[in-house]
Amino acid sequence: MFFKSKEPAEAAIVPQAAAPKRGTRNAGVPSIISAELIVRGTLVSAGDIQIDGKVDGDVRANSLVIGDKAILVGDVYAEEAVVRGRVEGSIKARKVQLCATCHVEGNILHEALSVEIGAFFEGNCRHSDNPLADAPTAERKPTAAPPPPPPPPVAAHTAADRRIPLTTPGQIKTGADPVQLSLPPR
Repeated sequence: MFFKSKEPAEAAIVPQAAAPKRGTRNAGVPSIISAELIVRGTLVSAGDIQIDGKVDGDVRANSLVIGDKAILVGDVYAEEAVVRGRVEGSIKARKVQLCATCHVEGNILHEALSVEIGAFFEGNCRHSDNPLADAPTAERKPTAAPPPPPPPPVAAHTAADRRIPLTTPGQIKTGADPVQLSLPPR
């Protein structure tokens, strides 16, 4: 096992399959805003987003699915957008699908548009060869300084802390008039 052979060993050439390239995300797995979640602000993703809750802000994604009970108040910028819920704002996407359960109030700029029977759409729609040409970039803008941390919690009181501060012996100051107090002798 650990000895040298006097004969030259033939190296067997075995073709190896190329290792699959792995991205930073699993293909086909969207980022999900669940039904219990409310998001305020801009969402930006290079991947897919599925919204089932409420988003108050703009959304930029490769692929966006707005669920049946979802509400989005803001603009949409996507390669592909499937709308099943409510959108109040403009949609700019290469491919837009308005499902029968959707309610859209806003303008749509698209390369391809499909509308199912029963879909509600109030606004203007325009065809464009490049609907995302004037979409805002995904650059991150500097934000204001974070708010200061909250004050530390008040510690539990002990028996020594329950002493009543007196302004003069036998008096407690409450507002304008002092109140007389009888204290037991020491």
